[in-house]
Amino acid sequence: MQENLLSTREAALYLGVSEAFLERDRWVGARVQYIKIGSRAVRYRLQDLENYIQSCICKPTSYTDRK
Repeated sequence: MQENLLSTREAALYLGVSEAFLERDRWVGARVQYIKIGSRAVRYRLQDLENYIQSCICKPTSYTDRK
């Protein structure tokens, strides 16, 4: 199974954030999972970007559970 790997620039475009956001994220603990290839190349899997998006979904503060 072959997966397409996205560069930092491509991942930033996909998420609608800056490249600097992803670079900072890697420094502070990587909420967005990434793959490091060799000593310098950083790549992102599409599924990891989708997982990050899902983890950012918030409920409205006025949400109440009705039965």
